[in-house]
Amino acid sequence: MPSVFILEDDLTFSLMLTTWLRKKGFEVTTASLISDAKRKIQENTYDIFLSDLRLPDGNGLDLLSWIKKERSSLPVIMMTSYADIPTAVQAIKAGAADYITKPLNPENLLEKINSLLVQEETPVKKESKPVQSGGNNSYLEGNSPAAKQLYQHVRLVAPTDMSVLIIGASGTGKEFVARHIHEQSNRAAFPFIALDCGSLSKELAASEFFGHVKGSFTGAVSDKKGAFVAAEGGTVFLDEVGNLSYEVQVQLLRALQERKVKPIGSNEEININIRLIAATNENLRRAIEKGNFREDLYHRIKEFTIRIPDLKDRKEDILLFAHHFLDMANKELKRNVIGFDPDTLHLIQTYSWPGNLREMKNAIRYATLLTSGRYIVLSDLPSEITEEKENISFSASPLKDKENEKILIERALKEAGNNKTKAAQLLGVDRKTLYNKLKLYGLT
Repeated sequence: MPSVFILEDDLTFSLMLTTWLRKKGFEVTTASLISDAKRKIQENTYDIFLSDLRLPDGNGLDLLSWIKKERSSLPVIMMTSYADIPTAVQAIKAGAADYITKPLNPENLLEKINSLLVQEETPVKKESKPVQSGGNNSYLEGNSPAAKQLYQHVRLVAPTDMSVLIIGASGTGKEFVARHIHEQSNRAAFPFIALDCGSLSKELAASEFFGHVKGSFTGAVSDKKGAFVAAEGGTVFLDEVGNLSYEVQVQLLRALQERKVKPIGSNEEININIRLIAATNENLRRAIEKGNFREDLYHRIKEFTIRIPDLKDRKEDILLFAHHFLDMANKELKRNVIGFDPDTLHLIQTYSWPGNLREMKNAIRYATLLTSGRYIVLSDLPSEITEEKENISFSASPLKDKENEKILIERALKEAGNNKTKAAQLLGVDRKTLYNKLKLYGLT
């Protein structure tokens, strides 16, 4: 079990990080003082050392110098605020393996830790250089025409400061595309902060966006720096932006127009310099018509629009992603699965993948853990995927055979238990198209 040492004087944050890393399979040791950390490092061996820059009895740079003398092989990741980024760069030059900015993205931290663990197992001679915060190698771009067009748009808009609206179904990799834009932009050296608007209440959203001062509401036990201030110079990514309450939409619009934010409970306005990238799987135009989304905000966040295709529309990429996710699962689960048998390959290519890349990644990870052989077979895959096997004929070529169209629709309705939404997914069409066909053939 890999071991991580956390040096952090914020005990609440340290406990949260410890709990999360232990759930991910790490052995975790903590300290809040440099003196305690030095003693434990001398007495024990650790795989990764994660340290704050500012501690009650010293600073992380002095400790880093000590570690380089006493335990030169111990990789050090520095945790910094935006204001400390120049110091973090000094730490990189002094021998730190990497740095990460607060507020932390746990998955980003996990990637950095795993990357360092892999480097320790298979050392490669290379130049030491800073690793950009926010890097993500979980997905490939792909080679299909749809993928090439998508990333052509990414490369066009990345160097600009235009706000971007990313539109795509759940699981298509909207956050990955947002990170890709950030990492190719002039803001790449500064933070990338992602927020899931779907999980934020009206009260929590305002605090997460703009921050709050101690005592401004029940539970505000200390000052909090909001994402729009913490990301200064960098990028704020708002996922599922259509879920924001109308009141928060007004506050967001004002912040984007005036380039200023006011923390909850404060009379002080703070200037901000950030780029906004938003994403949604909803039809915001329809939300505007229903009065659920402000039209002026819509135009503010969509200076440039990127549409991410569903996985089923990227046929040339499906096996590429399947093998990539298998490689990832092998590394994570310490397995040595070679590939897929022919029947499984055929199913992977013809399954509709309604959950897109996320569904495929989870399915292959599941099968990699479950399989007892060197190749994944059909019985290793989740049942909801193999249950669609008999329906492949119509999901692979949706409603293109006009002579048998009625038969295909009837079969889809039967397989879906007369659930029209599921039947439309099986047929590879939207609900409106299916309803029109039902009416045409008198099947309503």
